[in-house]
Amino acid sequence: MEGGAAVSAEKAGESASYTYWVREASRDAAPLPVPKKIEPTDLSNQTTQSHLGSAWNRAGTWEEKNLNKWATERIKELLLSMDSLEFSGGKAEITEVTRCSGDAFLVTVRNKKRVGYTYELALKVKGEWKIGEEKKKVKGNIDVSEFSFGELDDLEIQVKLSEDKDVPAQDKHLIIQDLKLYLQPLRKTLLQFEEELKGR
Repeated sequence: MEGGAAVSAEKAGESASYTYWVREASRDAAPLPVPKKIEPTDLSNQTTQSHLGSAWNRAGTWEEKNLNKWATERIKELLLSMDSLEFSGGKAEITEVTRCSGDAFLVTVRNKKRVGYTYELALKVKGEWKIGEEKKKVKGNIDVSEFSFGELDDLEIQVKLSEDKDVPAQDKHLIIQDLKLYLQPLRKTLLQFEEELKGR
């Protein structure tokens, strides 16, 4: 009998260690809240508070807004509106933005606004250089490796010319060096984009 009591006590101890609570729905339980759309009249009845972000986030805890569409369109617009560049041997202009990919966002944290982005670009350029005694049309590409908010001082570009048998290798080298001077105006244009992003 004693052995049987010991076994029962042991089983009871085992079952007690695996106890858990299950909340069952009952008539007394409070119903789940139903989402309600905030109407403009609801906002006008409330006292005005200076807060950032959406109306539903009056505490300003955390809110993230995707700005990719606006940022991509604005970067392209700014790049294509850049003036052509004059060099000692010719001039060139950006004719197309073939790649403009990345992310831009606005985050509201503790009622403070923060913006950020990471992008990379590929641009088509065309120009005209004096080679020997005549002017020749030249086409090329500028790749802008990944750049982020607040890091435009580290901006880097790579330049490639389209294959052209009429342009000697020595002249190609000089044209590439000229096109690398696009770095400064590109940085200035992207700084303008950063300022506009901060104002969103």
